[in-house]
Amino acid sequence: MTETAAEKEELLPDITSFIEKVEASQIPTDLKEEIKSSLVRLNRSMKFGSFEVDYERITRYTDWILSLPWNKRSQDNLDLTKAREIMDKNHYGLNDIKERLIEYLATLKFQADKEGHEVVKTTRASVICFVGLPGSGKTSLGASIAESFGRSFIRIPMGGMSSSLQLRGVPKTQPEGEPGLIIKSLRRAGTKNPVILLDEIDSTAEGAESDLMGVLLEILDPEQNFAFTDYFIDYPFDLSEVFFICSANKLGNITSAVMDRLEVIFMPRYTDDDKIHIARDYIFPRELVNIGLDPKSVQFDEEVWKKVIKPFGYEVDIRNLDRTVNGILRKVTRRIIEGTPQPVKIDLTNLEQLPVPLWTDLK
Repeated sequence: MTETAAEKEELLPDITSFIEKVEASQIPTDLKEEIKSSLVRLNRSMKFGSFEVDYERITRYTDWILSLPWNKRSQDNLDLTKAREIMDKNHYGLNDIKERLIEYLATLKFQADKEGHEVVKTTRASVICFVGLPGSGKTSLGASIAESFGRSFIRIPMGGMSSSLQLRGVPKTQPEGEPGLIIKSLRRAGTKNPVILLDEIDSTAEGAESDLMGVLLEILDPEQNFAFTDYFIDYPFDLSEVFFICSANKLGNITSAVMDRLEVIFMPRYTDDDKIHIARDYIFPRELVNIGLDPKSVQFDEEVWKKVIKPFGYEVDIRNLDRTVNGILRKVTRRIIEGTPQPVKIDLTNLEQLPVPLWTDLK
C-alpha cells in the first residue's frame, strides 16, 4: 500500500492520525506498508458500519507496533571501574562472577573503541545461567548486572509457566490475541537492549517443558534470536542485543539443547562470616533506607549478628536473612514511636526480652 494510494482514500480523522504516527515511526518499511493497508481497509469498513471488531483488533495491533523499540537503545556504561563499584556496592564476595561480568563489559568497550562508537549497537550477549538454592541472590544479581551496564532490567518469572504461548504470544486473529512476555518486556523496557532475566527456567509446569524449552532455544540462540517472531506481532524482531540471563534452582529439568547455549555459574554457599558481612554491611544499611530510619537511631552489638544469621537455630538463606533484619528494624521503629530514647541498642539480652518480643515475631 503506497502513500499515494492512501491519499486517494477519504480518510476519517482517527485513521489519519494512526497513519501519520505510522509514517513518523521507525517501523520496518514493509511492516509499515502492511499496517497502512490494514488501516485503509478499516477506514472503508467504518464508512459502511459493522466495524467495531475490526477497529479494536487493528488499532490495538497498531498501538503495539508503534510502542515497540525497533531502533531505540540505551547507552551502555563502558566504565569498568564504575561497573565494579556498583557490583561491590550491591553484593558481598562473588569475585569470580564479578570478574566474568567485567570481562564481558571489557569486550563491549573494546568493540566500541575499535568501531569509534560510544555504544556497540550490535552485540551477541553470552547467556549466563545462575544456578543455586532459592534465596541465594540470583535475581538481585541480575538487577545489579543491569545497573552496572546502564541498561533496563526486566524479570520474566517462568516458575509454573504452562504454555509456550505465554512467551511467544497469541495470534492477533484470535479473540484472546496478545503479545508474549518477551515482546511485553521490550515494550516495558523501552529499549531493544535491556537485561532480561528468565527466572527459574527449571520450574515450568509439568507437561509444558518441551514446548517452553523449544521457545527458549530460539530466544537464547544467537543464530536464531535476531529474527524472533511473536505470534501476535507476526513480524521478526531482533533480540540479538538483549542481554539474557537465566536462573535455575537445579539443572535436571533443562534440556541438553538449551544447556548447550548456557554458561552455568553456580551460586556459592555462604559461610557464617560471609552472612554476617552481608547482614551487617549490605542488608542492614539498605533496610534502614527502606524503612526510613536514621542510621544513628539504632545500634547493634556485634554479638547480635551471630544470632541474626541463625534466628531459628539453623542457617537461613539470604532472602530470609533480609526478612529477619527488616523484622528487627520494624520493632525498633515501633519502640522509637512509643518514646524509647535513641539510639535504640540491640544486644543479646533485649533481642529476646523486649516487651513485644522481637525473637518470636521473626518466626
